[in-house]
Amino acid sequence: MRDLLGRPADTATLSVTDVDAVLGEVAATTGSGSASRRSELLSDLLSRATAGEQDFLLRLLTGELRQGALEGVMIEAIASATDVPADLVRRAVMFSGDLATTAAAAAAGGQEALLAFGLELGRPVRPMLASPADSLDQAVDGIAEPIVEYKMDGARIQVHRDGDEVHVYTRTLREITRHAAELADLVRGLPCTSVVLDGETLALTDDGRPRPFQETMARFGSTREEQVRALLLRPYFFDCLHLDGTDLLDVPLRSRREALHRVAGEHVIPGEMAPADAAALLESSLDAGHEGVMVKDPDTPYAAGRRGRAWLKVKPSHTLDLVVLAAEWGHGRRTGYLSNLHLGARDPDGGEPIMVGKTFKGLTDELLAWQTRRFPELERGSDDWTVHLRPELVVEIELDGAQTSTRYPGGVALRFARVVRYRPDKDPAEADTIEDVRAMLRG
Repeated sequence: MRDLLGRPADTATLSVTDVDAVLGEVAATTGSGSASRRSELLSDLLSRATAGEQDFLLRLLTGELRQGALEGVMIEAIASATDVPADLVRRAVMFSGDLATTAAAAAAGGQEALLAFGLELGRPVRPMLASPADSLDQAVDGIAEPIVEYKMDGARIQVHRDGDEVHVYTRTLREITRHAAELADLVRGLPCTSVVLDGETLALTDDGRPRPFQETMARFGSTREEQVRALLLRPYFFDCLHLDGTDLLDVPLRSRREALHRVAGEHVIPGEMAPADAAALLESSLDAGHEGVMVKDPDTPYAAGRRGRAWLKVKPSHTLDLVVLAAEWGHGRRTGYLSNLHLGARDPDGGEPIMVGKTFKGLTDELLAWQTRRFPELERGSDDWTVHLRPELVVEIELDGAQTSTRYPGGVALRFARVVRYRPDKDPAEADTIEDVRAMLRG
């Protein structure tokens, strides 16, 4: 793509439809000589673009464009542009699994076209997600008969069975059936003819405790027989979206849960409805090596994405005080700001802080502006992308835990790290140590 960049146009003439037409022709160009023809099409397109448009198109086509249009914003935009209810667009996206397909249907056929989308065996449904809760008490408050289940640190799976045909999908709707043969065999043996189940899968140690998350995920790319045998996956299902010809997404969770117990039996995730002691369930989950609990409203349907208080996750909060080692220049709406932080834990032996991860999450516009002003004062070196700092600033980081890693010198990496605040009241000698981070490794 960069080789195709020529002198940019002086004035802007390209329209969205112009670009769409060229990209459509590029996509349709196949066969002998197609590579040369595609290069010609793209070269001509770029020659008609201004410098800013060339930069935009280059990053768009190479997957490097960060322009801030979140899916939720796009759903509202589609609804507005096609004059259909946003809830109907959201539901169609859940069934189709693709925002562009849904947008095209809304534009061409409006509400009637969107209503045509439904659950199809063998086509994964966008998953329903949980929102975080500050505490167990907050999560159960206001729900008459809450369902409280284990929150496991596994890989989200969705399984579809139609007769003897079984498909297994990840949270991102990627099919992994060939990497999870034991899951497919298990579902094929359930007492039904067709079913769609939502759940988690994880690899367990010999004593039944969960292995680290990355070991479970490694199974989905493994072709080594010895590793497959060593890391058998155990499923824990928590929802049933279809059973023997009947779609269940629109019925209350309490009814879906009844169907789930009928078909999945011992493979249902541990949990109770209206438990006498929800705190004891949370403690039991943590003692077993899991993350916490899920609290669910039994009267809610299944809906893709985070749906308010329908599903809430309760996990103990972990925070660390770490040293800022460097920051990377931002992209998209953060262009011109120092954004992505390199984080280090204190070396208890007095050496340089040991890098344990990066994050840009949690940074407000005010913090971005402050970092961009402050960090150059601490610079001890830089390149095109990164400003390296003297290790003088301490930042409080919230995280979900830690995992082993070969990427960083300490052999450990942060999971889902996000900035809480800077700690001007602390100096680097008071930061948490690499041993504190290692102590967070599960198991």
